[in-house]
Amino acid sequence: MKRVITVTVINQSGVLNRVTGLLMKRQFNIESITVGHTEQPNFSKMTFVVNVEDERKIEQLVKQLSKQIDVLKVNDITDKSIVLRELALVKVISPPNLRLEMNSIVEPFRPQIIDTAKNVVTYQVVGDPDKIDAFIELIRPYGIKELTRTGATASVRETQRISNSQLSILK
Repeated sequence: MKRVITVTVINQSGVLNRVTGLLMKRQFNIESITVGHTEQPNFSKMTFVVNVEDERKIEQLVKQLSKQIDVLKVNDITDKSIVLRELALVKVISPPNLRLEMNSIVEPFRPQIIDTAKNVVTYQVVGDPDKIDAFIELIRPYGIKELTRTGATASVRETQRISNSQLSILK
C-alpha cells in the first residue's frame, strides 16, 4: 500500500541525507520525494511516497523519523483528505502534420505547451500521479523524446471528511 509521509525539518545541510538514510536502512523504497521551503524560511517540508505492506512498519518509521535531529514534525497523511499533485515535462516527437491531432487527444488533461520546435512539442502536465501516468500512456505512441517528473507533493485539506466510523460514534 502506498503511504504519503510528510516531514517538516530544519533547513540545514545533511538533513535530507539522514532522513533518506533512515528509510534506506529500514528497506523502504522511496517511490517519490519532494523537498521545498515552507512558509517559515528556516524550515523545509519533505513529502515521501513509500510502498509499505505492514501497517506496523509505517508506525515504526514515523516514530523513528520523529526522533531524528532536525526533524520537527512527521505525519502519515495517507488516510486524511489531502491535495496531492505532481508535475511532468514531456517532450514528444511531433511533426507539424500531427500536432492538431495530438492537441485534441491530450486536451482533456489540460496540459500546457511550454516549448515547441520543428518536430518536438514539450507539454507541462500537473495533477494527481495517476493523471500523469494516463497522460504519458496516451502520448507514448507518438514517441516520447524526454520525460521528467517532479515527484508528488501533498497538503492536508483544511476541511476533513467525516468517515462512517466517526459518524457512528456521533450517533
